[in-house]
Amino acid sequence: MKKVFSLFALTVSLLLSTAGFSQIFEPVKWNTEIEDLGDGTFNLIMKATIDDGWYLYSQNVPDGGPIPTAFTFTNEDGAFEVLGETLESEGKTKFDKVFEMELTTFTNEATFTQKIKRLDGGVTNIAGIVDFQSCDDEKCIFEMADLSFDLPKGKESVADKKDTEQAADLDDDEDESDRGLWAIFFLAFFSGFAALLTPCVFPMIPLTVSFFTKQSKTRAVGVKNAILYGVFIIVIYVLLGSMVTAIFGSDVLNELSTSVWFNVVFFILLVVFAISFLGAFEITLPQSWANKVDNKANKGGIVGIFFMALALAIVSFSCTGPIVGGLLVEAASKGGLAPIIGMLGFSLAIALPFTLFAIFPGWLNSLPKSGGWLNTVKVVLGFLELAFAFKFLSQADLVLQLHLLEREVFIAIWIAVFGALALYLLGKIRLPHDGPLTHISVGRLLLGLLTLSFVIYMVPGLWGAPLKLISAFPPPLDYSESPYGVGYTKLGGGSAALGAEVLPDGGHLMAPHDILHFYDYEKGLKYAKEVNKPVMIDFTGWACVNCRKMEQNVWPEPGVLRILKNEVVLISLYVDEKRDLPEEEQYVSPETGKKIKTIGNKWSDFQIKRYQTNAQPYYVLMDHNEKNLVKPEDYNPDAEAYEAWLKRGVEAFKNQ
Repeated sequence: MKKVFSLFALTVSLLLSTAGFSQIFEPVKWNTEIEDLGDGTFNLIMKATIDDGWYLYSQNVPDGGPIPTAFTFTNEDGAFEVLGETLESEGKTKFDKVFEMELTTFTNEATFTQKIKRLDGGVTNIAGIVDFQSCDDEKCIFEMADLSFDLPKGKESVADKKDTEQAADLDDDEDESDRGLWAIFFLAFFSGFAALLTPCVFPMIPLTVSFFTKQSKTRAVGVKNAILYGVFIIVIYVLLGSMVTAIFGSDVLNELSTSVWFNVVFFILLVVFAISFLGAFEITLPQSWANKVDNKANKGGIVGIFFMALALAIVSFSCTGPIVGGLLVEAASKGGLAPIIGMLGFSLAIALPFTLFAIFPGWLNSLPKSGGWLNTVKVVLGFLELAFAFKFLSQADLVLQLHLLEREVFIAIWIAVFGALALYLLGKIRLPHDGPLTHISVGRLLLGLLTLSFVIYMVPGLWGAPLKLISAFPPPLDYSESPYGVGYTKLGGGSAALGAEVLPDGGHLMAPHDILHFYDYEKGLKYAKEVNKPVMIDFTGWACVNCRKMEQNVWPEPGVLRILKNEVVLISLYVDEKRDLPEEEQYVSPETGKKIKTIGNKWSDFQIKRYQTNAQPYYVLMDHNEKNLVKPEDYNPDAEAYEAWLKRGVEAFKNQ
């Protein structure tokens, strides 16, 4: 009995291990429906169900971007007429930093609709094919799916169902957008605390608290009035966020945030705000507004408290306006309720000190006295706004591909801005509203040294250093005057650094690293045998985001680059290559049952057949007998771990 149980357990274990090894991903599943519009006209409805964490690209993708979703309908006999273009449900559009363009994607579900008219002949079935790319945060899948539509003989409307599905699509989009609301809230909350430390707001704390404590008959009344004051501050700023959303609409805000003119306009606004913070001029609302509000505030009661809160917002506008404007820009990029949530976080940070100090007035004694340090905070914020303004200009330049603000220029501007900030903090620069400076505090000295260190860190970026700490801000490495680095055309040494005239048959140099690689599997394997090196297969894609991240962030690391250039033969197999195979080489895959028509189909099927996975990037180290040296690796941004994996494979090859 024990032997039977052990045999059963062993069988189950083997089955589970086999299932765990298989990694055939199918994140997008397609269903088809028909909507009879009458008079022989139909809507062919293609609905994609997308797994959590994955996204599907739109049909409309600019040149040089990812693989678009594309539909083809078989109509060899001319049995029907295609009317207009294929329509798609609403996706999310944003600027993609990897592809450097605006891209539209779908999550959870997507619906595509193609209108057709049945001609004479009474066709009852239409066949189609959809080519598409889907990705998650680590890998991409390049797929093709067959579609089939059975046209009804009678009227069969699915319009109501389609409306429900489209409404569900919008709900899913909203859920996805809401995930970023907490980030907006906390960003706004900490920005509110920064605004508190400006000369327009900080001195108002003891003045306002003293007013409530002295004018109120009892402490309880004073506390109640202070709480009302804080609530009204929140209401005023939340109303501002609500007005922005109501005027423009959440969808329009999202579209504006990725447009060229929007980025240029906010670049100009932030520069103006920054110059104001630096002391060139004051941005204030009309004095008549403040006077009218002050008169209302003197009436007392709840109405008076509300106008006191409004007076604070108006009087402090010259300091809070630039911060609020920047927050609204960031919130606009999220769309939905983000502007409202942003103003809630900002106003909560502003309101809390006024309320808490009114409840506990003894805390006022612990506050530092107003002085020149308040202006220093304002100037520091001005430098930061000036630096971040160029991110908006860079976005516009990337979209238009003007190459006016390339990586070196952007980094040079940041070096200048933060260098000036360091000199200011160290007391070497004085601005209009600065008072006499006999010495600098220890805190200011440390902040100045930290800023100076940051400037020094950025300097090598002018010569091609990746600057990973600020990788989200400057343009990518290949959007620069010198992609190889200033004064260089090759990176590193090794056999791959030789000229093109000595490249082996089928060999190519991969820029900017100049790694020798092959697109043809057989030629790459043949060359590996000639030079007696192990083979590294790189299952990749032209539109694979994380493939590019590995090539840009991990492969340039010295240890990794040395191995790729000197100790392995790299074969790059692009699974999204759209060139057709010769007709005699086309076949139906026994693994998937799909017709293999393109070079990309061939390598994707090869990956599935041999390695039971269809995700990219996917890396394999093998010997000349095509046997794995180590377990294959997928997306791994940890350069040390990736280098260790390469070393294990090379060592295993040498020990054979």
